[in-house]
Amino acid sequence: MLQRRPSSAVRWSETISFRTYVLIGAGLVILQALVLLAMGQPPVCACGYIKIWHGVVSSPENSQHLTDWYTPSHIIHGFGFYFALWWLTRNAPMSIGLRLVLAIGLEVSWELLENTPLIIDRYRQSGLAQGYAGDSMINSVFDTLSMVLGFALARVLPVWVIVTLAVSMEVVTGYIIRDNLLLNIIQLIYPTEFISNWQLGK
Repeated sequence: MLQRRPSSAVRWSETISFRTYVLIGAGLVILQALVLLAMGQPPVCACGYIKIWHGVVSSPENSQHLTDWYTPSHIIHGFGFYFALWWLTRNAPMSIGLRLVLAIGLEVSWELLENTPLIIDRYRQSGLAQGYAGDSMINSVFDTLSMVLGFALARVLPVWVIVTLAVSMEVVTGYIIRDNLLLNIIQLIYPTEFISNWQLGK
């Protein structure tokens, strides 16, 4: 017969409701938006309107609307954060709510770092990012929400489906725009002229 764990053994993260974690996560996203505005990033595209999708990478409106060709990379962030946090806490299980908040915190931190002059200048060394000036506030917020979508999908879908989705998104974006999460990471860490020339079709 199974015995219930003593109340003293209940993990503290499980004593907090999932709704509370969602509210904390929402607060982090709101903080992200406010900090980006304080950093001087525009709230929306300078064009004066908001599009659900913008598909032209080499244009001033890239990373300015709700979604674009880089949205899949943020969904993959969610996949990665879910499995990384699961693996790190497999011997000391953590509530899904706390893991979600940690994932949002990681994504928000990256979004803020990504829009600093250091990272913007680094991106500009890539062929596709010449003239890049950072994200609009609304684009950055939707990047974080895309990560949350990826996290949620990783929670409910089989591992093989998540792996298939991640590989498919990388292949499709790599084929269509000659860029994806993997190439983005390579060009950020160690920009190469060969990749830049290939991305520009030279």
